[in-house]
Amino acid sequence: MDIDFENLSIRCAINEPGNISGTVDAVEQLSSEYDEESLVKIYNYFIVTCRQPEKLAEIIRFEDKIRNKDSLAPLIDVLLGKTLAYDDFDKDDCINVRVMAAKAIANLKDTSAVNALLYCLNNKKENYKIRFACADALGKIGDKYAVAPLIDVVKDEDEKSVYLRESAASALGMLGDARAIDSLVGILETKNGLVDKFTFLKERVLEALGKLKASDNSRVFRALKRSLSDESPQIRINAIEALMDSDNEESYDLIKNCLKDTDEEVQKNALIALYNMKGRKILDEVLSDKGYSDNLKSEASSIIDEYENEEDDDT
Repeated sequence: MDIDFENLSIRCAINEPGNISGTVDAVEQLSSEYDEESLVKIYNYFIVTCRQPEKLAEIIRFEDKIRNKDSLAPLIDVLLGKTLAYDDFDKDDCINVRVMAAKAIANLKDTSAVNALLYCLNNKKENYKIRFACADALGKIGDKYAVAPLIDVVKDEDEKSVYLRESAASALGMLGDARAIDSLVGILETKNGLVDKFTFLKERVLEALGKLKASDNSRVFRALKRSLSDESPQIRINAIEALMDSDNEESYDLIKNCLKDTDEEVQKNALIALYNMKGRKILDEVLSDKGYSDNLKSEASSIIDEYENEEDDDT
């Protein structure tokens, strides 16, 4: 089928300012007229030629629904800022479009995009939202080539954006490469400096260590143990979750101590972890021991009602 791309561009008002909803409706209509292969070609043409940021964002959304790898090249052009000039449009609109391109690239899971993503990630002059999206995309794509650059970001205490370090830590957890362990633990071990104020970074680090199944590493175990005393309840919760999969005999008792934590959510998460580790016994113990809070007893009863009774029904 011959496609008149230029005519379709005019019909959908791709480069006319305003009336975004009209463009969206017109582009959506194309899905009833063309097959998927043709739609990809049309969307690619629109992406390359569109000079209206808000409309380009909508086209990327349509492209992302199909997730065809033929879309990778034009999406990379958007990510690298080749299609829109900041001087001509609202800077935030341009940044948001590039972030959307990074997310769409991540969904394609094509390792040939790694170099472009790393280029943006490593450019400290780049907007932090774009670098954040690239770090996340690298984790989702899963290419081990990205491990070392992501470690560098996590370790960089001069990095102005703590959010970027958080995203890099999360990406390392998704990549599942043991090379990241030392750098991640290093953040938990830091006692001085601004890093102590960056609670969310520590949370992401603990989540990553949990995904890496590294709790049996002696250095990791010590860091997780210290994290159970952190002032942040969420950090304590994340440490519990990371310790839950440990084969270290001390883990059970450490988590059990959290049943009397000052925070109710920490208590509940500790109970769930212990139940996953040892089963029904801990629930009965909590229900029979007056030393545990009423809220924790209520949680134990809920677990029994939700899981134990379901098992009985299955039998």
